[in-house]
Amino acid sequence: MSGPSAPRPAARPGSGTRRRVRHGIGRLVSLTVALGVLGALMAVPALGASPRPSPDPDVPAGVTAGVAVFDRSTGRFTELLNEDRQFRSASVVKLLLALDVLWDLGPGYPVPDEDRARLEVMLRSSDDAAASHYWARRGGSLIIERMVARLGLTGTAPPPTTHPGFWGYTALTASDTVRIYRYVLDSAPAPVRDLVMGALHRSTRCANDGYDQYFGIPSAFTGPWAVKQGWSGFTSGGCTADAGTPARVAAPADAGSAHDVRRPGPSAAGPSTAAAGGGVDLVSEALHSTGTVGADDRSIVAVLTLHPDGTPYGTAYSRLTRLVDSLDVPGAQRPLGVRFATLGSGVRVRTGATTDSAVVTTLPAGVEVLVTCQKQGRRITDGARSSEWWAHLPQYGGYLTNVYVDTPSDRLPGVPVC
Repeated sequence: MSGPSAPRPAARPGSGTRRRVRHGIGRLVSLTVALGVLGALMAVPALGASPRPSPDPDVPAGVTAGVAVFDRSTGRFTELLNEDRQFRSASVVKLLLALDVLWDLGPGYPVPDEDRARLEVMLRSSDDAAASHYWARRGGSLIIERMVARLGLTGTAPPPTTHPGFWGYTALTASDTVRIYRYVLDSAPAPVRDLVMGALHRSTRCANDGYDQYFGIPSAFTGPWAVKQGWSGFTSGGCTADAGTPARVAAPADAGSAHDVRRPGPSAAGPSTAAAGGGVDLVSEALHSTGTVGADDRSIVAVLTLHPDGTPYGTAYSRLTRLVDSLDVPGAQRPLGVRFATLGSGVRVRTGATTDSAVVTTLPAGVEVLVTCQKQGRRITDGARSSEWWAHLPQYGGYLTNVYVDTPSDRLPGVPVC
């Protein structure tokens, strides 16, 4: 894609049925009354709906999505699409690992310092070693079985028997993801809620395995938001660690081989296929964005996606962000600006419009970025491309030379000067 974002197309049919949820005002007592109020009802806007750039969600061709958006203010769903379809959870399962650790600590819920640090890094920066530590020490698949019973989850299941150590292959649905967040926000003891949501509200851009985890919710909306993301099967391209990223923790020597970014290898049960997970796809690249959006965590958003094999991380990152941005999320605030595709790999965002400025982060190759304005700075030349203009990226808090923005000119069309 070149230049500013094109208008979103209408939603494409997927493997299931999407439902934009609407709710009636009351029971109609007669057909006459129904006909009399029909016109008025059709003019009533959706309860709690937030302004969106498109009336339909943008599900790209080839992408399989499970979506559930729940408005806590009204107690109603605003979006449902394949909400009961199982996906491999990737790092979203870390929510269940954390809740299992905290479950039996009542009534005061004193969390040992070592566990607090481990839980913090696991939730904020998606540390895999912390997850492997708890998986090995707390019974592996038994953790999932316990949490299914405790929370009344209906589509969550342990990893397949062919891959018992791979915690990221836990089966999960969008509906169950909403149930997990509803428990944390509305039923969990205050110390549990504060620890879990406090960490998710401070999620770092760079995860501890080098992935930029600000796709989906963080890129589609301005704060406040809280996220627990998931990814599996991609190559990251690197992400410059920010100062707020907690240090990695060491995995125990007896930790399982589970890793949410590894693909399963051949086993005694045969080659790895989607069928190896009892119908859960263990092969396609997976990218999930889950969490809350708006003041007081108003909306719970769960978007689970699978992408065609070989999809670059930056491409999936951008597709998932567009999908999330197209949803009806009450309480959400969307940032201003124009989205552009980027060029190259290892492209850096800097604090100023010069290469002398500090590096904010490294972009996933080919990712789309939101630009609010552009300013003149140091001229950068790379091959046939040259420009002294730099794009301001508000969601990164820095500047990107226009040389690496996919546009035919050195200045970005439709973007004002800073």
